Amino acid sequence: MAKIINRKLVFEDGTEYYGTAFGGSEDRVCEIVFNTSMVGYQEIVSDPSYTYQAVVMTYPLIGNYGVTDEDYETKTPTIGALIVGEYNDEPSNFRFTKTLGEILEENHIPGIEGIDTRKLTRSIRDHGSRKVLMTGADPPREKALETLASTGIPRDAVSKVSCRKCWYSRTPNHKYTVVAVDCGIKLNIIRSLNARRCNVTVVPWDTPAEVISAMAPDGVFLSNGPGDPEDVGPVIELVKKRRGRVPIFGICLGHQMIGLACGAKTYKLKFGHRGGNHPVKNLRTGKIEITSQNHSYAVDAASLEGTGLEVTHINLLDDTVEGMMSSDGTMFSVQYHPESSPGPQDSAYLFDMFIDEMRRFGENA
Repeated sequence: MAKIINRKLVFEDGTEYYGTAFGGSEDRVCEIVFNTSMVGYQEIVSDPSYTYQAVVMTYPLIGNYGVTDEDYETKTPTIGALIVGEYNDEPSNFRFTKTLGEILEENHIPGIEGIDTRKLTRSIRDHGSRKVLMTGADPPREKALETLASTGIPRDAVSKVSCRKCWYSRTPNHKYTVVAVDCGIKLNIIRSLNARRCNVTVVPWDTPAEVISAMAPDGVFLSNGPGDPEDVGPVIELVKKRRGRVPIFGICLGHQMIGLACGAKTYKLKFGHRGGNHPVKNLRTGKIEITSQNHSYAVDAASLEGTGLEVTHINLLDDTVEGMMSSDGTMFSVQYHPESSPGPQDSAYLFDMFIDEMRRFGENA
């Protein structure tokens, strides 16, 4: 059956892409990005790091295995919009509890299918991530361009997705207590820490260092999250105050904030890294890890001199910094996602490194 063309994307240069709506019906101005993962659309849709972003899925068929209750990365998805080549609303997975379209509709997230996602992805590669309007097919281009010109991308993404008060994830016979600073934390990070006998106290992004210190954690974890790391001042100050006093592990946005706290600089990539197959070299072991990634910003390698941070991992596609460690070994970070939701499991050892550092630090205290 022919699908009704009732939705479109409009760019600031006047380019339009027409398709069919699914999910929510809202008009939305977002930053457009693409993800090359072949599976894992539920984890992508529920990843808080996609707040205010419209994600183009390069894999052509999306929705075919539905959505399951156990696989969310946040309880309330905040992705800006979803763009796919072909949407399947009749899942065949025995685990599915809802369709992807139902989840988007419940959370007021607009979707569009029938777009030539190959052409759209090439456009993002050539011209970079930029603003796009998702709207109905009828409004004239001139009106859409007025909306784009008058609407900016908010810079409050971390405060929007962070928890409002502390919450706890406990595990039987725990050995360590970790405070996780929630800048948009993915639930599988917490599961990964629980699996290693860590009780996790999740705190809001702007929790003062003195409050965290009073909790006497064995380690502090800095989470992933959306937006520009320079907008997350309280966490940068936290790192400055607690550096060397407690083991610290940062992932993605947490990695960038560690760099800024130590005096390095960050910059925005042309179209970012988003997918489940990015090759990263561990400079200490020489091994190549296939990694899951989702970020717009990177730490400037040239700015690391004099910061006390050593580069431990690099991206083999563009030589960007993918991992760092402090000279005393008490603080380390990676730009990618070792919790692997979605993605390969090559980098799970990083959680074990955090456990080892908490043990070593405790023995030397």
